[in-house]
Amino acid sequence: MRILIVTDAWFPQVNGVVRTIETTKRELEKLGHTVEIISPETFRTIPLPTYPEIRIAIAPGRQIRRLIDAINPHAIHLATEGPLGFAARRYCLRRGIAFSTAYHTRFPEYVRDRAPIPLALTYGIVRRFHAPASAVMVATPSIERALADRGFKNLRRWGRGVDTDLFRPRDKAFLDGPRPILMYVGRVSVEKNIEAFLSLDLPGTKYVVGDGPQLAELMARFPAARFVGARHGEDLARHYAAADVFVFPSRTDTFGLVLLEALASGVPVAAYPVPGPIDVLDGAAVGVLDEDLAGAVRRALEIPPDRCRAFALGYSWQASSQQFLDNLRPFRHETG
Repeated sequence: MRILIVTDAWFPQVNGVVRTIETTKRELEKLGHTVEIISPETFRTIPLPTYPEIRIAIAPGRQIRRLIDAINPHAIHLATEGPLGFAARRYCLRRGIAFSTAYHTRFPEYVRDRAPIPLALTYGIVRRFHAPASAVMVATPSIERALADRGFKNLRRWGRGVDTDLFRPRDKAFLDGPRPILMYVGRVSVEKNIEAFLSLDLPGTKYVVGDGPQLAELMARFPAARFVGARHGEDLARHYAAADVFVFPSRTDTFGLVLLEALASGVPVAAYPVPGPIDVLDGAAVGVLDEDLAGAVRRALEIPPDRCRAFALGYSWQASSQQFLDNLRPFRHETG
């Protein structure tokens, strides 16, 4: 089957959405499917307001119609609610073509953290985007319940996996600084609530791995923390494995792929008891969820690394990609 994924989030961005799409593409190709990506890289773009590292397509309608016609897909999946997602949605609706969508990011909360816009308004826009979809894919039960409560329909589960060959326990001497080493990995931006982590009064060394629009501000406010920028591949895996606790201060993520990467590296997690961490960690004894984040960190230090690793081994990208495939609704039969 020839599958088209339309996404406003793509390289050079490196985040959970991009990594999920990239890995799903690779797994589907292993199963013999062809996967085409339409992303901003082939369009004229402008920086996203308040987040210049992300570029969004300008007036993509005509070009996206040509691209979809040329790809001639059997199934279409819209990964994001950005300009490309809306343009592809219009294409499908005008032609009576079925398509699926995914709810990767709590966009209304993201907007609320940057501007005084009511959640009800932005949720209304996002709900309208997803309403015609044959399946709205969500990563966790709590996000599914939250969206159902806001009137979203056709919700389907699409879980996540982790590369346990890359993310594995390694030598902790890779990083210096007084122990314990407490680590955050991800975008350095306001919706990630990193200030809550950096403000914790705890012994040891705090590391922040990632880039983003809040980086300069946090570096100035928290000079004792180690800011090492974005890391990738083996370098990223070594950073994870050198930590003693992975601290996840976000209250708005729909899953938190970094949680699984840390656990696969043998590193326990401390987080707030909110959607994402609740779905991944609750009751698993590989992390501590508490509104007292400092207390969660202290208790997480007592969790054996091998327990974290064993838990992460249960998450497979193969199973995740099969869920994605099962949720698709092909509108054209494969021939030849």
